[in-house]
Amino acid sequence: MEFDFRDRATRGSVDAIVVGCGVIGLSVAVSLQEAGFDIRVLTAAPPSETTSTVAAAIWYPYKSYPEDRVLPWGKRTYEVFAELSQVTMSGVYLREGAEIWREPAEDPWWMEAVPNVRRCTKDELPPGYEAGHVFAAPVVEMPVYMDYLMERFTAAGGSVRRHFVSSLEEAAGLGEVVVNCSGLGARDLVGDLSMLPIRGQIVRVRNPDLERFLLDEGNPEGVTYIVPRTEDCILGGTAEEGEWDTEPNPDIAEDIVRRCVALEPRLADARVLEHKVGLRPGRPEVRLERENLGNGAPCIHNYGHGGSGVTLSWGCAEEVTELVHGALEG
Repeated sequence: MEFDFRDRATRGSVDAIVVGCGVIGLSVAVSLQEAGFDIRVLTAAPPSETTSTVAAAIWYPYKSYPEDRVLPWGKRTYEVFAELSQVTMSGVYLREGAEIWREPAEDPWWMEAVPNVRRCTKDELPPGYEAGHVFAAPVVEMPVYMDYLMERFTAAGGSVRRHFVSSLEEAAGLGEVVVNCSGLGARDLVGDLSMLPIRGQIVRVRNPDLERFLLDEGNPEGVTYIVPRTEDCILGGTAEEGEWDTEPNPDIAEDIVRRCVALEPRLADARVLEHKVGLRPGRPEVRLERENLGNGAPCIHNYGHGGSGVTLSWGCAEEVTELVHGALEG
């Protein structure tokens, strides 16, 4: 459904200000702009400097809660990514792979969001693994995808301004509704002390012709994953809660490579291209709700997605769009 507010008689500002330009903020901005709203994004850093560009970016609900809300958001996002995988310039691909376990495992709780999930056969499991599930998941090459979102947003008439927002009330002076997509920045911006970083370190290597991803979330030595892309592979990883250090640790990098080579020996001679660290925006629950700010302006919060920003992006963006519509109508 589209709503056109461009012909409103009296308005000295845009319909909505989106604070934040990571994958959550840009997805919201695109959704709102293409629904007929006039949108401006305010961001302290360009998309290329956000945590989103570090992400391995495979569709997978990770460290985001509560499950009963995460599931429909993830399901809708999967559907959108399946469509985007047909768009050459989007950087989105559907790849088959497996999540594997050292012990017998039940069906994943997110199974109804993904078509055609099946159990691994014995010959699909690495030595020492007892169970696993094979499924196709969207793999998103984030630098390409973030450029695609930015171009799509500006082509629809949206604008981006580099500006540090000191308060949501400040942003409210520029738009009739504020959408808070500040991620980990919400800790300072709105005083949400439940926001804590979940440090993720990755190693990017040349892809030795791998096509299938592998996820070993239950590895006692640390969450381990191999996500092949067109030219490279993302090897991970870590999930260090409360850790703010953004400098890559060489010992951790060596351990990541060792764990990944144990799963896929063809990575043994893969050339290392880059080491990166990102801070996932951890929170006990995703905050997606409306409230009125101290000055009475309506604000939609959309942050705290943990390790699932990409996975929940479109489902959350569509819910935000409905909330913004309601706020403007009200």
